[in-house]
Amino acid sequence: MPVPAVSFEFFPPKTLEASFRLWDTVQVLSPLDPRFVSVTYGAGGTTRDLTRDAVATLHKSSGLRVAAHLTCVDATRDETLQIARDFAAAGVRDIVALRGDPPKGAEGFKPHAEGFANSIELIGALKDTGDFTIRVGAYTEKHPEAASQQADIDWLKRKIDAGASEAITQFFFEAETFFRFRDACEKAGIDAPIVPGILPIENWAGVAKFARACGTAIPDWLSQAFETAQRDDRTDLLATAVCTELCSDLIEGGVDSLHFYTLNRPELTRDVCHALGVTPKARLRDVA
Repeated sequence: MPVPAVSFEFFPPKTLEASFRLWDTVQVLSPLDPRFVSVTYGAGGTTRDLTRDAVATLHKSSGLRVAAHLTCVDATRDETLQIARDFAAAGVRDIVALRGDPPKGAEGFKPHAEGFANSIELIGALKDTGDFTIRVGAYTEKHPEAASQQADIDWLKRKIDAGASEAITQFFFEAETFFRFRDACEKAGIDAPIVPGILPIENWAGVAKFARACGTAIPDWLSQAFETAQRDDRTDLLATAVCTELCSDLIEGGVDSLHFYTLNRPELTRDVCHALGVTPKARLRDVA
């Protein structure tokens, strides 16, 4: 089986303890030689400054290629583009451009009066700078706010046409879900790489709640398997096996890159990567 390229998503720390956890996560996963690592924005732009600081620190101290999430939420165009300019000045030239989730308690996304109306406008403005490689999000299953899955795919094509070079999907639980989406994207004329987003299941109750909120279908067999594993205290073994099998199925279906949502908990992601043949490599800073 071919060994996939991998990338990892982290979220910015809000406390000193969380800062140590992030650094420990980076130390565990960086030897796997990721294509890049990304740092998220909180809902409503709540971690904007934390994201900027975490991105700059990771870029400077880790030697990794770092991609910064950037959203349209609660900021003017000038403020958003100034953040992008700050990233470029710090040497960060990869951005994951997203509309962003509305602030907690809000009924839905409402553009700032002087801000970007949507992700396509943001992508176009970033593309015009000429400074960035731009990645975007994609939904293998219908976005809760979308009229249909085809509308999602049409929107993704517009994002690619606006200047994005790659898409990363929301997580899903069965490989066939991704393959159907990939086929539909090809039929729609999308030729940019589409990278599966993988969420190792650290906590089944939390993942199931998140899945329901974002429209990700939960297979009955998976719910039943975790109910049994919880009774037998074998959830870690099941989580590793389920995630490894999903990734293996994707690779056998022609996928060559995987993006892991680590939740700043690296052990399960590391174990799955090892099972897939992604082995540690000495980084330049390790041997200098």
